[in-house]
Amino acid sequence: MRTAYSVETVRAAERELMARLPDGALMQRAAAGLAAACADLLGRVYGRRVVLLVGSGDNGGDALYAGARLARRGAGVTAVLFAPERAHGGGLAALRRAGGRTVAPDDAEELIERADLLLDGIVGIGGKGGLRPDAARLAEVADRSRAAVVAVDLPSGVDADTGEVRGAAVRADLTVTFGTHKPGLLIDPAREYAGSVRLVDIGLALPEEAELEALQHADVRRLLPVPTGESDKYRRGVVGIAAGSARYPGAAVLAVYGALRGGAGAVRYVGPAGDAVIARFPETLVSDRGPKHAGRVQAWVVGPGAGDDASAVGEVLASDVPVLIDADGLRLADRDAVRARTAPTLMTPHAGEAAALLGVPREEVEGARLASARELAGRYGATVLLKGSTTLVADAGGGAVRVNPTGTAWLATAGSGDVLSGLAGSLLASGLSAPDAGSVGAYLHGLAGRFAADGAPVGAHDVAEAVPAAWRDVTDA
Repeated sequence: MRTAYSVETVRAAERELMARLPDGALMQRAAAGLAAACADLLGRVYGRRVVLLVGSGDNGGDALYAGARLARRGAGVTAVLFAPERAHGGGLAALRRAGGRTVAPDDAEELIERADLLLDGIVGIGGKGGLRPDAARLAEVADRSRAAVVAVDLPSGVDADTGEVRGAAVRADLTVTFGTHKPGLLIDPAREYAGSVRLVDIGLALPEEAELEALQHADVRRLLPVPTGESDKYRRGVVGIAAGSARYPGAAVLAVYGALRGGAGAVRYVGPAGDAVIARFPETLVSDRGPKHAGRVQAWVVGPGAGDDASAVGEVLASDVPVLIDADGLRLADRDAVRARTAPTLMTPHAGEAAALLGVPREEVEGARLASARELAGRYGATVLLKGSTTLVADAGGGAVRVNPTGTAWLATAGSGDVLSGLAGSLLASGLSAPDAGSVGAYLHGLAGRFAADGAPVGAHDVAEAVPAAWRDVTDA
């Protein structure tokens, strides 16, 4: 499992380690890893032009020491000093001894335009807000240049703890981060600024519980339901789907499709789209008597394409089994009724739906995804799967928020969320907890989206069709 820790936790671990090491040893470890990553990116170091953007903190020191190592291997290295009087003394001396030189920001534009590699050491992980004007100007020049941009620990101008970007920031091709991932490297919008991320181990001792965690194939494989010789369709779990309407019958069909791919033994459908569902999936158990009288289920999915059918939402919320609420169900669900539930609840809004529930503009949710997911989970006393460019799963009980590492922009297509709801609901019925069902469902859904799209437009039904391939990819790894 990939983990990310807050700035406060990282700082504490660094202090503890530095107390046991010779002075400057930790920075040298970081600089060695940074220089190696830069050398790998350049391919050939000798004769290459390298520009360092150097701020006043230890982040600038890392850049200077790494620049010195590259200079000793024959690169032409120039450091742009934004605060010469506060530049890291040891790093600056090392660079000069290795043959590197320094310039002021006003003299840097042409150097950046001709550079092969630009090293961003302006602001460290403690930085807040966007870049100052002189740094922002050079970051823009770098973005237009042909230079490969490498960020030291994280791109300057992004928030390490939240992933927020409140102004101008460096856009990196590669971020070399030390000790552990920082939340901002895994969450949009900051993730888009980080490029590829390379983790350099510098020996930090970190607590067991992280701020953020991302499942990997092995974690998902361990959580997937697997039938045994004694399993029958009921022991494997029955998921109920209360979805669709005369206007949106397709939402019901797609939710059922996702549920059939999710590992439960049977799918019950309740709603006005029964004819469409049974025509497409004859194995579905269809009822027109409402959720209360549909028969026993181990979990419910309610809301996709439901229109204004508040009665079905109310009946489902009154049940004593896990419930997934999506789409129209989020608008129709009474918050007090959700909070009063004793069985697990999983809510799956996109940014617009989350904004409506929180009473804030959509842009606020998109710009502060981590805080929004946590806030919504706390308000409703539920697990929240916030869909989007980075899908997050936050539990009302706190703990690490999960970020989904799979997916593709082609998943932004009508009906894709309905497939995810059915898939995650099926996993709920199979016995997974709400955080695990949401995380595993999002992981498989994202992987299926990649397989189905393969670089081209994709429909929601294609995503559902690709779920078995994603499942096999995880279990065969």
